[in-house]
Amino acid sequence: QVQLVESGGGLVQPGGSLRLSCAASGSIFNIYVMGWYRQAPGKQRELVARITIGGSTNYADSVQGRFTISRDAAKNTAHLQMNSLKPEDTAVYYCNAKTTHGDYWGQGTRVTVSS
Repeated sequence: QVQLVESGGGLVQPGGSLRLSCAASGSIFNIYVMGWYRQAPGKQRELVARITIGGSTNYADSVQGRFTISRDAAKNTAHLQMNSLKPEDTAVYYCNAKTTHGDYWGQGTRVTVSS
């Protein structure tokens, strides 16, 4: 079992920045990918960014160049630095961990981009 706890969401104006964090605990040695997904009202959950244990990253086209995912292995934490935020980035953001025993999800943190 892996437990994931997100933090860092909130309300920000367009053009602003937020940093999301995801703290993992439990059977963390089984994690081989950590990622961030988001779900906007009325839309399906979509991948935002992910990072492998080797440090390889992937981003959705819509956030490429604005968001940066990173991982602190010593602290078992993944971060998502979000810059130049747009209203269309408004969503609930979920942390995901892929393990040899399946996927785990955090409870989600809400990000609202509005003036």
